[in-house]
Amino acid sequence: MAKKLNLTKERILSEYSKFVLTEGKKPNSIYQFCQHLKVDESEFYRFFTNFEQLESSIFTTFFESTITLLENSEEYINYNAKTRLLSFYFTFFEQMTANRSFVLHLLQEDKNQLKNIRKLSTLRIQFKGFVDRLDIETLKIPQETIEKIQQKSISELAWIQFLMTLKFWIDDTSPSFEKTDVFIEKSIHASFDLIDMTPLKNIIDFGKFLWKEKVSM
Repeated sequence: MAKKLNLTKERILSEYSKFVLTEGKKPNSIYQFCQHLKVDESEFYRFFTNFEQLESSIFTTFFESTITLLENSEEYINYNAKTRLLSFYFTFFEQMTANRSFVLHLLQEDKNQLKNIRKLSTLRIQFKGFVDRLDIETLKIPQETIEKIQQKSISELAWIQFLMTLKFWIDDTSPSFEKTDVFIEKSIHASFDLIDMTPLKNIIDFGKFLWKEKVSM
């Protein structure tokens, strides 16, 4: 039986990354990986029940670290929604780049791309929650149900945009992945321009004015 050592989630993730990058594949079994860690198998199950959970946790760890870094910034609290989202993207992909070889292995491991994308399922929930908390301004329609649909649509579209950015980053061959930075900035600006409802608000306000004037005449 392996000697019991103090095991943490961070150590598991770090050692798993080293194992995969060194061997070019995941461990054949949890037992084998625990032998590598020199811990009892039961210790591993305190944190994860399988490798799929572990791999999903890699991306949520990047997310949580990104949020911590942003919230520790004195400037972040004064940012508007667009600047906060930009800051998230730049910080998150900086961490992804620091672990690029491992991330690419995880996202390109299976020929079935859907299986690779499933590793982002928990990240998707966290990211959409983050976007919801940004409280991105949309056209205010006095119907609670419609407003909920609008907000849900924004978080769903934001996730699709995130996946597009991720794909661009994976394929990016520019020095220091500088084209990804340009992609992030231009795509976020374009997205906010599309949901900027100010022109439409002005038209509606003008229509209300004309309607009131017509009624009062």
